[in-house]
Amino acid sequence: MPASVGRHATPSLNRRRFLLTSAGGGAALLAVPAVAGWLPAADAKAAAKAAAFVDDYKTNVVANLTPETNAVVRVLGGFAKMWKTGGAWNTGTPLMPDVLRANMRYSVRITAARTDAAAKESFIIDRQHQSYSVIAGLGPLADLYKSGAKAVTSITSAPDGTPSGKISDAVPADAPAGSAIGAGSYDSDLGQVAKLVDTVRGPFASGNPAKFAFQYPRPWRMNEDSEVVDTGRKDEFGFPVYESKVVVAPQLLRQRGESASEDGGFPSGHTNALHLAALAYAHAVPERFQELVTRAFELSHTRIVAGMHSTVDVLGGRIMASALAAAALADPANAELKAAARAQALAYFEQRTGTTADTLNAYAHSADRATDPYADRDANARTVEPKLTYVLTRRGRDEPLTVPKGAEVLLETRQPYLTAAQRREVLRTTALPGGYVLLDGFEQWGRLDLFTAADGYGAFDSDVTVTLDAAAGGFGAADVWRNDIRGDGGLTKRGTGTLTLAGHNRYHGGTVLLDGVLVAASANALGEGDVQVKGGTLRADEVLRVRGSYVQDGGSALELLIRKNHGPALDVSRRISLGRGSVLSLRLDAERPPVAGTTVPVIEASQLRGRFDRVELNSRTLRAVPVYTTDGLSVRLLKR
Repeated sequence: MPASVGRHATPSLNRRRFLLTSAGGGAALLAVPAVAGWLPAADAKAAAKAAAFVDDYKTNVVANLTPETNAVVRVLGGFAKMWKTGGAWNTGTPLMPDVLRANMRYSVRITAARTDAAAKESFIIDRQHQSYSVIAGLGPLADLYKSGAKAVTSITSAPDGTPSGKISDAVPADAPAGSAIGAGSYDSDLGQVAKLVDTVRGPFASGNPAKFAFQYPRPWRMNEDSEVVDTGRKDEFGFPVYESKVVVAPQLLRQRGESASEDGGFPSGHTNALHLAALAYAHAVPERFQELVTRAFELSHTRIVAGMHSTVDVLGGRIMASALAAAALADPANAELKAAARAQALAYFEQRTGTTADTLNAYAHSADRATDPYADRDANARTVEPKLTYVLTRRGRDEPLTVPKGAEVLLETRQPYLTAAQRREVLRTTALPGGYVLLDGFEQWGRLDLFTAADGYGAFDSDVTVTLDAAAGGFGAADVWRNDIRGDGGLTKRGTGTLTLAGHNRYHGGTVLLDGVLVAASANALGEGDVQVKGGTLRADEVLRVRGSYVQDGGSALELLIRKNHGPALDVSRRISLGRGSVLSLRLDAERPPVAGTTVPVIEASQLRGRFDRVELNSRTLRAVPVYTTDGLSVRLLKR
């Protein structure tokens, strides 16, 4: 590392050291590679003339180790601004030493705090075929998948100590005939899915060329001559606890690579493989899209827990996997396979669960956290969010993202009702901000946040028209957008299907319902503009606030929930206009239903014009008598 990193650091031909300053004022000298530098300048030159990654991904072979010749090295070019590669594994130079110090400190803290159980888990994930490890993200469908795909593993537990030799996954001797490790057998009920996973993880998806190109050491190789680093923990007396090294899990000590020059840390190959498998499964089984993405993030983190990789290694693996998965799925040569895999998975799971395309998603989320670790969407978000950036800090301006060519294919089965251009907008409006150097490489694949993108738009920067068809089944018939949608644009809902808005939305362009069902699952679901119900049914599952005016035409319905001792179910800031033939449908709250003889406020506005053609109530014992005023509507509940 450069002499300027620490005043005691001095360059040498083969090694330089940088100073790690602990919170307690101590210092540790960490041996880290020093290097020649072709990547930073070459990366900028290569990016200026390069083909899109999805058109060039087959250049990722070990014969190509420069950004001009290798598409993966190019998309990982953000790392070249942090690390200057040398001619050997131990001759590199940090260009952003503060980030790389934080990277090492994080690894030290994580391995110092590792439990025995976590060490064993990291061994299993290290030795188990990555495509098999990801299957657990299928939740209630996982065991069905394993049996249908004939997917097996021999790595189901970890030893207490260090095994005597190398251990590899294999088909157990007692496995059913035709079984296979990884995603399973091609000669099975889910053979097309297994083949899709293997294709996405195909011959151009290796992390080895990039490892050879960047030559960034694994964290445990940087322990030489190190002294102490503050772990961030305190002992029982309140004094800082120090740890000097990244400690590899004991079960993995003999599983490590033996040649430092051929065993680089960046990018993490396991992380790449885990995310590739997860995105392939998610394409075939989009009902578990977010859960599979979460599983990949969780498993990738075990690489740091194991002491085998650092945060930048894991980030690099995720970045390349996003690009490689998109490239394989967008490749015309794989079009028939990916369609066959999706159709096969849907037919298989429907038959095995007794569901339809419309009910499979509910079944796929029917378990609780006791049996499905990914049953809680909010918990999944908390798992993913900090791992999108780890120790990276933002530097510079937040430049708008141009979504990489072909990236929209990653949402193709999760949001089949959107056009390719609309899926690109979803990716753009849910992306991470710019300024994270490692994520800002060529085409900025690292900025994609697929977990959040699965929950729909992050912003309406222009007017959006979405069409869902009830006859299409699955996500083509009904979907939920959970993000908090901002922007100056508005939403128009078409088609016979159902769209649910569940976020705290702040878009200003208004909401228009033309057909089907639009569900407002939060008080601010419809943003801050006017609302027009020209057809179909607008349903509110909670008290609904409309910040502008509300217009409802004939032939349309408004469905509201009414509760005992509660305010109006619909609060409109401006005027309400009701057309002839419009319908109001009221549902009694199951937990706090109003009772006979009471008058319940339903709608409040600055002014109300017109009347509903009829007011319906979902009760066999009560009927609702509307009471109109100039600024709202109440109903008297009477016995039938």
